[in-house]
Amino acid sequence: MLSLDEALSRLLGAIRPLAETEQVATFDALGRVLAEDVPSVLDVPPQDNTSMDGYALRCADVPAAGTLLRVTQRIPAGQVGRALEPGSAARIFTGAQIPPGADAVVPQEQCVAEGENVRVGIVPVPGQWIRRRGEDVQRGAVVLAAGQRLGPAGMGLAASVGAARLRVARRPRVAVFSTGDELVMPGEVPPEQMRPGAIYNSNRFTLRGLVQALGAECNDLGIVPDRREATRAALREAALGNDLIVTSGGVSVGEEDHLRPSVQAEGHLDLWQVAIKPGKPLAFGAVRRPDGSSAWFVGLPGNPVSSLITFALAVRPLLLKLQGATALAPVPLRLRADFDWPGPDKRREFLRVRRNAEGGLDLFLNQSSGVLTSTVWGDGVVDNPPNQVIRRGDLVAYLAFSELLA
Repeated sequence: MLSLDEALSRLLGAIRPLAETEQVATFDALGRVLAEDVPSVLDVPPQDNTSMDGYALRCADVPAAGTLLRVTQRIPAGQVGRALEPGSAARIFTGAQIPPGADAVVPQEQCVAEGENVRVGIVPVPGQWIRRRGEDVQRGAVVLAAGQRLGPAGMGLAASVGAARLRVARRPRVAVFSTGDELVMPGEVPPEQMRPGAIYNSNRFTLRGLVQALGAECNDLGIVPDRREATRAALREAALGNDLIVTSGGVSVGEEDHLRPSVQAEGHLDLWQVAIKPGKPLAFGAVRRPDGSSAWFVGLPGNPVSSLITFALAVRPLLLKLQGATALAPVPLRLRADFDWPGPDKRREFLRVRRNAEGGLDLFLNQSSGVLTSTVWGDGVVDNPPNQVIRRGDLVAYLAFSELLA
């Protein structure tokens, strides 16, 4: 079996980022990957300003606590005050530009207003409570780099330097379909009318949600009958308008598993055994289009937890690389295990856990690959090396679903 790192190296080594880019409004850039750097065309802040409500003054005018100064002007945010007269102070509000001549701000809580004067309760230090011009961003600096995936903070940073539109990678187009005559859709057949052997198609919902959460466009082709020609026709349709085809189950060598020979007939396929649990079977290849180009293909295990975890470990970085992202893997945290795991597997395990109020991790008792409830109960997984015993109190590598699945 391949290690997960070996499988990822092969998979990502074959992928090249999409060439197409587009411009989008910064408002609409959440989750998109930047195709070019975002430089700042101005200093942020553009001028020295106050970070507190209070009084702008000259430190030289306040030799001792209790000094009384005349208040000669009032400067709200968005207005520019005049030069500060000797022996005077300016009433100033958070974000307002520091008037010429002032070298400190004293917060209003440390002052007492007395009519048209103010009594300063401390001896100020030059520069206190002043945000300097360019303190956050200097003009010409790259504030966001190409390959960065934008979150809300990145969108705000782009806006702060005046970027109303951003050039981003095109969204990957992903076709998803399921094979299996045993699959039925919720709402189409009531539970009491389910035929023997039938199951609801949960993977269709999970994979669709995972694709959309990664900012890709999902083309859901539904359920494909367990027939060779129907499977080949679905692959040809999926390849035409999509960059990637993702399926779950059906890539083994059984007489009713038509996906593997169908992909081989329509393109090429490698079936890997990856040393992870849950998971293991991972199919990777491509399906030809009439013009000679290809759509990538990834076949995931059929068990619902195996499908979800394998998508997170293999398809997520693939989709991010297609968009030119530079950060492809989530960073694990070292957290305390509040459980024992005395019988580890020879494969690398991903144990479903959740954080508790004491800062440790609790283990879901049933780690079967068919127990989808564990992925809703849990908020992440422990990445446990092969043959690694875990004892209560050990520090383990924790991967949060909030990063691993988004």
